[in-house]
Amino acid sequence: MRRPVHLVAALCALVSSLALVGAPAPARADYDTEFATFLAQTVIPAARAAGVPQSVLDRELRSLTPDTGLPGLGRPDRPEAPPKVDFQAEFRAPGGYFKESQFRALAGPGRTLAQKHAATLKAIEARYGVPGRIVLAIWARETGYGAARIPHDGLRVVATRAFMGDRRAFFLGETVAALQILADGHISRAELRSSWGGAMGQPQFLPSSFLTYAVDFDGDGKRDIWRSVPDTLASIANYLKEKGWVAGRDWGYEIALPASVSCTREGPDRRQRIADFVAEGVTRASGRPFPERELAREANLLLPAGRLGPAFLATENFYVLKAYNESDVYALFVGHLADRYGSDAGFVGRWQDTPHLSRGAVRDLQLKMEKAGYDVGGADGLIGFKTRRSLGMVQEQAGRTATCWLD
Repeated sequence: MRRPVHLVAALCALVSSLALVGAPAPARADYDTEFATFLAQTVIPAARAAGVPQSVLDRELRSLTPDTGLPGLGRPDRPEAPPKVDFQAEFRAPGGYFKESQFRALAGPGRTLAQKHAATLKAIEARYGVPGRIVLAIWARETGYGAARIPHDGLRVVATRAFMGDRRAFFLGETVAALQILADGHISRAELRSSWGGAMGQPQFLPSSFLTYAVDFDGDGKRDIWRSVPDTLASIANYLKEKGWVAGRDWGYEIALPASVSCTREGPDRRQRIADFVAEGVTRASGRPFPERELAREANLLLPAGRLGPAFLATENFYVLKAYNESDVYALFVGHLADRYGSDAGFVGRWQDTPHLSRGAVRDLQLKMEKAGYDVGGADGLIGFKTRRSLGMVQEQAGRTATCWLD
Protein backbone atom coordinates (compact mmCIF):
# COMPACT_ATOMS: atom_id res chain seq x y z
CA MET A 1 0.00 0.00 0.00
CA ARG A 2 1.09 3.61 -0.49
CA ARG A 3 2.33 5.32 2.68
CA PRO A 4 1.62 8.98 3.48
CA VAL A 5 4.33 11.31 2.18
CA HIS A 6 5.16 12.58 5.67
CA LEU A 7 5.76 9.01 6.85
CA VAL A 8 8.08 8.28 3.92
CA ALA A 9 9.97 11.50 4.63
CA ALA A 10 10.30 10.57 8.28
CA LEU A 11 11.76 7.18 7.39
CA CYS A 12 14.20 8.82 4.98
CA ALA A 13 15.30 11.15 7.76
CA LEU A 14 15.66 8.19 10.10
CA VAL A 15 17.95 6.41 7.64
CA SER A 16 20.16 9.49 7.52
CA SER A 17 20.26 10.17 11.26
CA LEU A 18 20.87 6.83 12.97
CA ALA A 19 24.21 6.59 14.79
CA LEU A 20 26.96 4.96 12.75
CA VAL A 21 28.78 3.36 15.66
CA GLY A 22 27.60 0.88 18.28
CA ALA A 23 27.59 1.24 22.03
CA PRO A 24 30.30 -0.54 24.05
CA ALA A 25 29.55 -4.04 25.29
CA PRO A 26 28.15 -4.25 28.84
CA ALA A 27 30.49 -5.20 31.66
CA ARG A 28 30.47 -8.89 32.57
CA ALA A 29 29.72 -10.11 36.07
CA ASP A 30 31.03 -13.30 37.63
CA TYR A 31 28.46 -15.88 36.54
CA ASP A 32 30.22 -19.09 37.59
CA THR A 33 27.60 -20.10 40.17
CA GLU A 34 24.66 -19.40 37.87
CA PHE A 35 26.45 -21.23 35.05
CA ALA A 36 26.95 -24.32 37.21
CA THR A 37 23.23 -24.30 38.01
CA PHE A 38 22.43 -23.95 34.31
CA LEU A 39 24.60 -26.95 33.48
CA ALA A 40 23.01 -29.06 36.21
CA GLN A 41 19.41 -28.11 35.55
CA THR A 42 19.36 -27.63 31.77
CA VAL A 43 22.38 -29.05 29.93
CA ILE A 44 22.81 -32.33 31.81
CA PRO A 45 19.15 -33.44 31.52
CA ALA A 46 19.14 -32.58 27.79
CA ALA A 47 22.40 -34.44 27.21
CA ARG A 48 21.23 -37.49 29.15
CA ALA A 49 18.07 -37.58 27.05
CA ALA A 50 20.30 -37.60 23.94
CA GLY A 51 22.23 -40.59 25.24
CA VAL A 52 25.41 -38.93 26.49
CA PRO A 53 26.86 -41.15 29.28
CA GLN A 54 27.08 -39.77 32.79
CA SER A 55 30.82 -40.43 32.82
CA VAL A 56 31.27 -38.03 29.88
CA LEU A 57 29.11 -35.39 31.56
CA ASP A 58 31.13 -35.67 34.77
CA ARG A 59 34.42 -35.46 32.92
CA GLU A 60 33.57 -32.56 30.63
CA LEU A 61 31.28 -30.39 32.74
CA ARG A 62 32.66 -30.67 36.26
CA SER A 63 35.05 -27.72 35.98
CA LEU A 64 33.51 -25.90 33.01
CA THR A 65 33.14 -22.12 33.41
CA PRO A 66 31.56 -19.57 31.07
CA ASP A 67 33.75 -17.61 28.66
CA THR A 68 32.35 -14.14 29.31
CA GLY A 69 34.88 -12.56 26.97
CA LEU A 70 33.07 -13.83 23.87
CA PRO A 71 31.45 -11.15 21.69
CA GLY A 72 27.70 -10.76 21.40
CA LEU A 73 26.69 -11.98 24.87
CA GLY A 74 23.87 -10.63 27.00
CA ARG A 75 22.91 -11.20 30.60
CA PRO A 76 21.92 -14.74 31.56
CA ASP A 77 18.78 -13.50 33.29
CA ARG A 78 17.58 -11.44 30.32
CA PRO A 79 17.79 -12.29 26.62
CA GLU A 80 18.76 -9.18 24.70
CA ALA A 81 18.39 -7.69 21.23
CA PRO A 82 21.10 -8.26 18.59
CA PRO A 83 24.41 -6.74 19.69
CA LYS A 84 25.00 -3.08 18.97
CA VAL A 85 28.48 -3.83 17.68
CA ASP A 86 29.30 -5.88 14.58
CA PHE A 87 31.69 -8.76 15.22
CA GLN A 88 31.48 -10.51 11.84
CA ALA A 89 32.63 -9.03 8.57
CA GLU A 90 29.39 -10.26 6.98
CA PHE A 91 27.42 -7.73 9.08
CA ARG A 92 29.25 -4.69 7.74
CA ALA A 93 29.08 -2.51 4.63
CA PRO A 94 29.48 -4.77 1.57
CA GLY A 95 32.31 -2.98 -0.23
CA GLY A 96 34.89 -3.67 2.46
CA TYR A 97 34.20 -7.39 2.27
CA PHE A 98 35.49 -7.71 -1.30
CA LYS A 99 39.05 -6.47 -1.13
CA GLU A 100 40.96 -7.40 -4.25
CA SER A 101 43.97 -8.35 -2.14
CA GLN A 102 41.96 -11.13 -0.48
CA PHE A 103 40.99 -12.70 -3.78
CA ARG A 104 44.54 -12.52 -5.10
CA ALA A 105 45.84 -14.11 -1.89
CA LEU A 106 43.36 -17.00 -2.11
CA ALA A 107 42.99 -17.63 -5.85
CA GLY A 108 46.60 -18.63 -6.56
CA PRO A 109 46.92 -21.18 -3.71
CA GLY A 110 43.46 -22.46 -4.65
CA ARG A 111 44.60 -23.27 -8.17
CA THR A 112 47.58 -25.15 -6.77
CA LEU A 113 45.37 -27.11 -4.38
CA ALA A 114 42.89 -27.84 -7.17
CA GLN A 115 45.70 -29.58 -9.05
CA LYS A 116 47.03 -31.35 -5.95
CA HIS A 117 43.59 -32.72 -5.00
CA ALA A 118 42.21 -33.05 -8.54
CA ALA A 119 41.33 -36.74 -8.22
CA THR A 120 39.62 -36.24 -4.87
CA LEU A 121 37.65 -33.23 -6.10
CA LYS A 122 36.57 -35.11 -9.24
CA ALA A 123 35.33 -38.02 -7.12
CA ILE A 124 33.52 -35.64 -4.77
CA GLU A 125 31.77 -33.88 -7.65
CA ALA A 126 30.75 -37.24 -9.13
CA ARG A 127 29.21 -38.31 -5.82
CA TYR A 128 27.62 -35.09 -4.61
CA GLY A 129 27.13 -33.00 -7.77
CA VAL A 130 28.89 -29.96 -6.31
CA PRO A 131 31.74 -28.46 -8.39
CA GLY A 132 35.18 -28.79 -6.86
CA ARG A 133 35.84 -25.06 -7.26
CA ILE A 134 32.84 -24.25 -5.04
CA VAL A 135 34.06 -26.66 -2.36
CA LEU A 136 37.56 -25.18 -2.54
CA ALA A 137 36.20 -21.64 -2.22
CA ILE A 138 34.29 -22.47 0.96
CA TRP A 139 37.38 -24.16 2.41
CA ALA A 140 39.32 -21.00 1.55
CA ARG A 141 36.81 -18.62 3.09
CA GLU A 142 36.30 -20.61 6.26
CA THR A 143 39.86 -21.46 7.28
CA GLY A 144 42.28 -20.37 4.55
CA TYR A 145 42.49 -23.92 3.17
CA GLY A 146 42.91 -25.29 6.70
CA ALA A 147 45.70 -22.91 7.74
CA ALA A 148 43.72 -20.67 10.09
CA ARG A 149 44.26 -20.87 13.83
CA ILE A 150 41.09 -21.90 15.67
CA PRO A 151 41.53 -20.50 19.16
CA HIS A 152 38.62 -21.37 21.45
CA ASP A 153 37.48 -24.30 23.60
CA GLY A 154 34.53 -25.45 21.47
CA LEU A 155 32.44 -26.93 24.29
CA ARG A 156 32.95 -23.86 26.45
CA VAL A 157 31.90 -21.56 23.61
CA VAL A 158 28.60 -23.28 22.79
CA ALA A 159 27.74 -23.80 26.47
CA THR A 160 28.38 -20.11 27.19
CA ARG A 161 26.18 -19.07 24.30
CA ALA A 162 23.42 -21.40 25.50
CA PHE A 163 23.69 -19.71 28.90
CA MET A 164 23.93 -16.02 27.95
CA GLY A 165 23.96 -15.61 24.17
CA ASP A 166 21.20 -14.32 21.91
CA ARG A 167 20.15 -17.76 20.51
CA ARG A 168 20.02 -19.79 23.69
CA ALA A 169 17.77 -22.67 22.69
CA PHE A 170 19.78 -23.14 19.49
CA PHE A 171 23.09 -23.27 21.34
CA LEU A 172 21.69 -25.63 23.95
CA GLY A 173 21.27 -28.07 21.08
CA GLU A 174 24.83 -27.35 19.93
CA THR A 175 26.12 -27.99 23.46
CA VAL A 176 24.43 -31.38 23.53
CA ALA A 177 25.82 -32.13 20.05
CA ALA A 178 29.35 -31.22 21.20
CA LEU A 179 28.99 -33.60 24.14
CA GLN A 180 27.82 -36.31 21.73
CA ILE A 181 30.91 -35.75 19.57
CA LEU A 182 33.12 -36.18 22.63
CA ALA A 183 31.16 -39.21 23.85
CA ASP A 184 31.52 -40.89 20.44
CA GLY A 185 35.28 -40.32 20.43
CA HIS A 186 35.47 -38.32 17.19
CA ILE A 187 37.96 -35.89 18.74
CA SER A 188 39.48 -35.22 22.13
CA ARG A 189 38.37 -32.28 24.25
CA ALA A 190 41.78 -30.65 23.87
CA GLU A 191 41.38 -30.79 20.07
CA LEU A 192 37.73 -29.67 20.02
CA ARG A 193 38.62 -26.10 19.11
CA SER A 194 36.18 -23.62 17.64
CA SER A 195 35.67 -20.06 16.53
CA TRP A 196 34.05 -17.63 18.95
CA GLY A 197 30.75 -18.62 17.32
CA GLY A 198 31.21 -22.36 17.99
CA ALA A 199 32.22 -23.48 14.46
CA MET A 200 34.74 -26.34 14.35
CA GLY A 201 37.38 -27.81 12.10
CA GLN A 202 38.51 -26.93 8.59
CA PRO A 203 34.97 -26.54 7.19
CA GLN A 204 33.84 -24.66 10.32
CA PHE A 205 30.86 -26.87 11.08
CA LEU A 206 28.75 -26.34 14.16
CA PRO A 207 28.59 -29.51 16.27
CA SER A 208 25.11 -30.45 15.00
CA SER A 209 26.27 -30.01 11.39
CA PHE A 210 29.18 -32.34 12.05
CA LEU A 211 26.83 -35.03 13.35
CA THR A 212 24.49 -34.61 10.36
CA TYR A 213 26.75 -33.86 7.38
CA ALA A 214 30.36 -34.88 8.07
CA VAL A 215 31.51 -37.90 6.03
CA ASP A 216 34.45 -40.29 5.93
CA PHE A 217 35.79 -39.90 2.39
CA ASP A 218 39.33 -41.17 2.84
CA GLY A 219 38.09 -44.56 4.05
CA ASP A 220 39.88 -44.66 7.41
CA GLY A 221 36.67 -45.18 9.37
CA LYS A 222 36.65 -41.68 10.87
CA ARG A 223 34.82 -38.49 10.01
CA ASP A 224 37.79 -36.20 10.52
CA ILE A 225 37.15 -32.56 9.57
CA TRP A 226 40.13 -31.47 11.66
CA ARG A 227 43.00 -33.24 9.91
CA SER A 228 41.75 -35.02 6.75
CA VAL A 229 41.51 -32.94 3.56
CA PRO A 230 39.32 -35.52 1.73
CA ASP A 231 36.92 -35.69 4.69
CA THR A 232 36.84 -31.90 4.92
CA LEU A 233 36.11 -31.35 1.22
CA ALA A 234 33.56 -34.15 0.96
CA SER A 235 31.78 -32.98 4.11
CA ILE A 236 31.38 -29.50 2.60
CA ALA A 237 30.01 -31.01 -0.61
CA ASN A 238 27.64 -33.30 1.29
CA TYR A 239 26.34 -30.32 3.27
CA LEU A 240 25.59 -28.38 0.08
CA LYS A 241 24.01 -31.39 -1.60
CA GLU A 242 21.71 -32.01 1.38
CA LYS A 243 20.77 -28.32 1.41
CA GLY A 244 19.57 -28.61 -2.20
CA TRP A 245 22.48 -27.92 -4.55
CA VAL A 246 21.26 -28.31 -8.14
CA ALA A 247 23.88 -30.16 -10.19
CA GLY A 248 24.72 -28.56 -13.51
CA ARG A 249 23.85 -24.97 -12.53
CA ASP A 250 26.24 -22.24 -11.51
CA TRP A 251 25.65 -19.83 -8.61
CA GLY A 252 24.95 -16.76 -10.77
CA TYR A 253 26.26 -14.03 -13.12
CA GLU A 254 27.37 -10.42 -12.74
CA ILE A 255 25.11 -8.23 -14.88
CA ALA A 256 24.62 -4.73 -16.23
CA LEU A 257 21.26 -3.62 -14.79
CA PRO A 258 19.37 -1.00 -16.84
CA ALA A 259 17.91 1.99 -15.01
CA SER A 260 14.48 0.85 -16.25
CA VAL A 261 14.64 -2.25 -14.02
CA SER A 262 13.92 -1.17 -10.44
CA CYS A 263 16.13 -2.41 -7.64
CA THR A 264 12.93 -3.02 -5.66
CA ARG A 265 12.48 -6.17 -7.76
CA GLU A 266 15.35 -7.93 -6.00
CA GLY A 267 14.87 -11.25 -4.23
CA PRO A 268 14.44 -15.00 -4.68
CA ASP A 269 10.68 -14.63 -4.27
CA ARG A 270 10.66 -12.61 -7.52
CA ARG A 271 12.43 -15.00 -9.87
CA GLN A 272 11.77 -15.10 -13.59
CA ARG A 273 13.34 -16.70 -16.64
CA ILE A 274 16.75 -15.37 -17.58
CA ALA A 275 15.36 -14.90 -21.09
CA ASP A 276 12.78 -12.48 -19.68
CA PHE A 277 15.51 -10.45 -17.98
CA VAL A 278 17.38 -10.35 -21.30
CA ALA A 279 14.21 -9.04 -22.97
CA GLU A 280 14.24 -6.17 -20.45
CA GLY A 281 17.77 -5.23 -21.40
CA VAL A 282 19.75 -7.12 -18.77
CA THR A 283 23.13 -8.29 -20.07
CA ARG A 284 26.16 -9.99 -18.57
CA ALA A 285 28.73 -7.52 -17.27
CA SER A 286 31.47 -9.46 -19.05
CA GLY A 287 29.84 -8.86 -22.43
CA ARG A 288 29.50 -12.60 -23.05
CA PRO A 289 26.01 -14.03 -23.67
CA PHE A 290 24.25 -16.10 -21.04
CA PRO A 291 24.70 -19.84 -21.68
CA GLU A 292 21.94 -21.05 -24.00
CA ARG A 293 20.94 -23.78 -21.55
CA GLU A 294 20.28 -21.12 -18.88
CA LEU A 295 17.88 -18.89 -20.79
CA ALA A 296 14.77 -20.92 -19.98
CA ARG A 297 15.74 -21.35 -16.32
CA GLU A 298 14.88 -18.91 -13.55
CA ALA A 299 17.05 -16.50 -11.61
CA ASN A 300 16.55 -13.38 -9.54
CA LEU A 301 18.13 -9.99 -9.07
CA LEU A 302 20.80 -9.83 -6.38
CA LEU A 303 22.00 -6.38 -5.28
CA PRO A 304 24.08 -6.74 -2.10
CA ALA A 305 24.69 -2.97 -1.94
CA GLY A 306 21.60 -1.90 -3.85
CA ARG A 307 22.60 0.23 -6.83
CA LEU A 308 25.78 1.27 -5.01
CA GLY A 309 27.60 -1.90 -6.06
CA PRO A 310 27.73 -4.61 -8.72
CA ALA A 311 24.49 -6.32 -9.75
CA PHE A 312 23.90 -10.04 -10.31
CA LEU A 313 21.43 -12.65 -11.42
CA ALA A 314 21.45 -15.41 -8.80
CA THR A 315 20.31 -19.00 -9.27
CA GLU A 316 18.90 -21.22 -6.58
CA ASN A 317 22.43 -22.45 -5.87
CA PHE A 318 23.36 -19.02 -4.55
CA TYR A 319 20.84 -19.58 -1.76
CA VAL A 320 22.30 -23.01 -1.06
CA LEU A 321 25.59 -21.21 -0.40
CA LYS A 322 23.68 -18.96 1.97
CA ALA A 323 22.63 -22.05 3.91
CA TYR A 324 26.31 -22.36 4.82
CA ASN A 325 26.40 -18.77 6.09
CA GLU A 326 23.25 -16.67 6.06
CA SER A 327 24.84 -13.69 4.36
CA ASP A 328 24.56 -12.41 0.79
CA VAL A 329 28.14 -11.16 0.83
CA TYR A 330 29.49 -14.48 2.12
CA ALA A 331 27.76 -16.45 -0.64
CA LEU A 332 28.89 -13.92 -3.25
CA PHE A 333 32.49 -14.07 -2.00
CA VAL A 334 32.46 -17.86 -2.35
CA GLY A 335 30.92 -17.76 -5.83
CA HIS A 336 33.27 -15.05 -7.05
CA LEU A 337 36.37 -16.76 -5.65
CA ALA A 338 35.28 -20.03 -7.28
CA ASP A 339 35.06 -18.21 -10.61
CA ARG A 340 38.54 -16.76 -10.17
CA TYR A 341 40.20 -20.15 -10.00
CA GLY A 342 39.49 -20.34 -13.72
CA SER A 343 39.70 -16.74 -14.87
CA ASP A 344 41.29 -14.28 -12.46
CA ALA A 345 39.06 -11.32 -13.32
CA GLY A 346 37.54 -9.09 -10.65
CA PHE A 347 34.06 -7.59 -10.52
CA VAL A 348 33.19 -5.34 -13.42
CA GLY A 349 30.97 -3.10 -11.29
CA ARG A 350 32.46 -0.92 -8.55
CA TRP A 351 31.65 -1.16 -4.85
CA GLN A 352 30.93 2.41 -3.80
CA ASP A 353 31.50 3.73 -0.30
CA THR A 354 28.30 3.13 1.63
CA PRO A 355 27.19 4.25 5.09
CA HIS A 356 27.57 1.64 7.79
CA LEU A 357 25.18 1.22 10.70
CA SER A 358 25.75 -1.10 13.62
CA ARG A 359 23.54 -4.16 13.82
CA GLY A 360 21.57 -2.62 16.64
CA ALA A 361 20.96 0.59 14.69
CA VAL A 362 19.80 -1.38 11.63
CA ARG A 363 17.42 -3.34 13.85
CA ASP A 364 15.97 -0.09 15.22
CA LEU A 365 15.42 1.10 11.66
CA GLN A 366 13.78 -2.21 10.70
CA LEU A 367 11.41 -2.06 13.67
CA LYS A 368 10.29 1.43 12.65
CA MET A 369 9.86 0.35 9.02
CA GLU A 370 7.83 -2.68 10.13
CA LYS A 371 5.62 -0.38 12.18
CA ALA A 372 5.10 1.70 9.05
CA GLY A 373 3.97 -1.39 7.14
CA TYR A 374 7.11 -2.36 5.23
CA ASP A 375 8.29 -5.97 4.95
CA VAL A 376 11.95 -6.00 5.99
CA GLY A 377 12.22 -9.76 6.44
CA GLY A 378 12.35 -9.55 10.23
CA ALA A 379 14.14 -7.11 12.53
CA ASP A 380 17.44 -9.00 12.74
CA GLY A 381 19.87 -6.14 12.25
CA LEU A 382 20.99 -7.39 8.82
CA ILE A 383 20.35 -5.50 5.58
CA GLY A 384 18.94 -8.39 3.59
CA PHE A 385 17.10 -8.21 0.28
CA LYS A 386 13.71 -7.43 1.84
CA THR A 387 15.17 -4.55 3.81
CA ARG A 388 17.01 -3.31 0.71
CA ARG A 389 13.96 -3.32 -1.53
CA SER A 390 11.83 -1.69 1.20
CA LEU A 391 14.43 1.06 1.44
CA GLY A 392 14.02 1.44 -2.32
CA MET A 393 10.26 1.73 -1.93
CA VAL A 394 10.73 4.48 0.67
CA GLN A 395 13.00 6.33 -1.74
CA GLU A 396 10.66 5.95 -4.72
CA GLN A 397 7.62 7.05 -2.72
CA ALA A 398 9.55 10.12 -1.60
CA GLY A 399 10.08 10.99 -5.28
CA ARG A 400 13.75 10.06 -5.25
CA THR A 401 15.78 7.68 -7.39
CA ALA A 402 15.84 4.32 -5.65
CA THR A 403 19.24 2.99 -4.65
CA CYS A 404 17.83 0.30 -2.29
CA TRP A 405 20.51 1.20 0.24
CA LEU A 406 21.07 3.60 3.11
CA ASP A 407 21.78 7.07 1.82
